[in-house]
Amino acid sequence: MGEQRALSPFTVLVVCTGNICRSPVAERLLRAQLENAEIPARVVSAGTQSMVGHDMTPEAAQLAQHYGADPLVHRSQQLTEQLIADADLVVTATREHRSAVVSLHPRSSRYTYTLNQLARLLPAALEPNPQDSLVERNTLVELVETPQADPATILRALLVEVAATKGFSPPPPHPDDDDIEDPYRQSAEVYARVGNVINATVTTITNGFATAVYRR
Repeated sequence: MGEQRALSPFTVLVVCTGNICRSPVAERLLRAQLENAEIPARVVSAGTQSMVGHDMTPEAAQLAQHYGADPLVHRSQQLTEQLIADADLVVTATREHRSAVVSLHPRSSRYTYTLNQLARLLPAALEPNPQDSLVERNTLVELVETPQADPATILRALLVEVAATKGFSPPPPHPDDDDIEDPYRQSAEVYARVGNVINATVTTITNGFATAVYRR
């Protein structure tokens, strides 16, 4: 199983409620930005209460297109334990979605974050710890100094560092700062606000991944 995971592409699962607004927008933006950064990855999305087989809402499709991603050919799907188990990283719209993911597959607690939470935690994980001795240097530092290390291996090591530093990072000023509001059946202003947050968060995550993959 470990060998199969090592040979498989780095896989990201994005989760919201219906899989017709927030998660498909984040999925499409993350896929587009990772492609632009030349970081190979597989990005999929699902919903905890999915409207199975539906397109994105027209407003969500417009957001994806506005931020440079392809909104076409989306079909919503229900979140399953297998989807979670197959992912290297699960990112969710809210803390409630994160809880739902971990309830389905408890081992995913090590690699499941809200989108905003991951963007908040990445900088600390990317900073080398000056207290580490040469013997204790983390796996991520060792990998980025190995020219033949592939992006998937580096990103998996990065997630280990994120998990290790999570307990030392200050919480957000307000707990709900780690959540992204649901724009479904809301106004154009709400959709625009949500789109701006998702784009900014995905950009931060992509930049963090690129820093890990390309610093040599």
